[in-house]
Amino acid sequence: MEKKNDLKKSLTPIHLWAIAVGMVISGQYFGWNYGFHEGGVVGLIVAAVIVTIFYTTFIFSYAELSTSIPHAGGPSAYARRAMGPFGGYIAGIACLLEFVFAPPAIAVSTGAYIHFLISGVNPVYATVGVFIFFILINMIGVKGAALIELVATIFALIGLATYYVAGIPHVEAANIFNEKALPNGFASVMAALPFAVWFFLAIEGGAMAAEEVKNPKKDIPKGFISGIITLATATIFTLIVTAGLGGGKGTPADFPLPQALANAYGEGSVLPKFLAVIGLFGLIASLHGIIIGYSRQTFAMARAGYLPKFLSRLNPKGVPHWGLIVPGAIGVICAGSANFANALIILSVFGAMLMYCISLISLFLLRKKEPNLERPFKVSYPIVPAVSLILGLFTLFCILKYSIMTTKLPIFGLVLPLWVVIIAILALAIVYYALVGSKKIRPMSEEFIDEKAG
Repeated sequence: MEKKNDLKKSLTPIHLWAIAVGMVISGQYFGWNYGFHEGGVVGLIVAAVIVTIFYTTFIFSYAELSTSIPHAGGPSAYARRAMGPFGGYIAGIACLLEFVFAPPAIAVSTGAYIHFLISGVNPVYATVGVFIFFILINMIGVKGAALIELVATIFALIGLATYYVAGIPHVEAANIFNEKALPNGFASVMAALPFAVWFFLAIEGGAMAAEEVKNPKKDIPKGFISGIITLATATIFTLIVTAGLGGGKGTPADFPLPQALANAYGEGSVLPKFLAVIGLFGLIASLHGIIIGYSRQTFAMARAGYLPKFLSRLNPKGVPHWGLIVPGAIGVICAGSANFANALIILSVFGAMLMYCISLISLFLLRKKEPNLERPFKVSYPIVPAVSLILGLFTLFCILKYSIMTTKLPIFGLVLPLWVVIIAILALAIVYYALVGSKKIRPMSEEFIDEKAG
């Protein structure tokens, strides 16, 4: 069977910047603020610095993998090539944990922003409605998705800039530096790390588009460095302004930025409402992008034989419709239970960090096993991926110890520890692989062939 390589090299640094920032930008508008409660203001700020270093080193390491092995399965394909079929399967399941549970968390915040704007709208109904709407939008196909993502990203950044300009004059140092700023020393930083990850979660979507870059050696560094600088700058300002306006006090909200402005300007002010409208663009950009991500990951794993074959079927528009519907149904159910957004964030972050670490280990194994593999873009090896892997493993440990082990998840009237839920998900996945998936995996020679699924 002849190998096809029909990806068009049409992306420039500005496109990479838009994809990377657009997939992540909702993380500036909610989710991270739970870290105030877990680690205090200073604890979350230090955690954000550590996470920024991790993602800076990771994104370049991941770009090497994505340009060397262009495949819709992404991390599943890299790990399979490096570790064999089971390694690829676990990487794919970890990626699905990230991409299936992040959209309902984003949808919960979208519903909360809509409720903030129109108090008569039930936030749960808004959450579910928005989620279903974007699943349907993806079902019929969306032309000019990159342009939509760029426009939404620019609007979201305008909203952030407005927030900083309006908020900085009202920042009070006492809200940042006080007895609760670092309540438990470095343990506060470790407890805040999982929520700092939310500032950058899904930035790997930019690296997965790296094969379509016109000049990988020059354009990838430009696109990714500008993206990281944009997000890191926004992260610091978002943290300091929100904390300085008193946003680090009390119960975490799903609309922290408008709430913080309301603290300074009053509930009736037009500024918080304006910011909530703009914030919806950022939430929509990330929600839409990550829905595309989970559908393609599901499609690729089904095409490889890891998951049931029907999940790889395409509709007349070339969209993996079952790959959208089945994970989407899980997400809609989770989104409808809006009282555990915190647990959804932790589930997604755990899946992401597990996938990141597997991908980095794959990079080291492939450098050793396949030194002559064509690598259009090479990371500074081994320092950059080594720093990334060390920080990734440390962050994964913190997620396990300070979030998963202490979080409860209400399911069908039961309140279960989150670690029990994760073990159950992974156990079911492994049992399925042993009984079904391992017997239907396509040969490696076919797995990396870009073909149309029927």
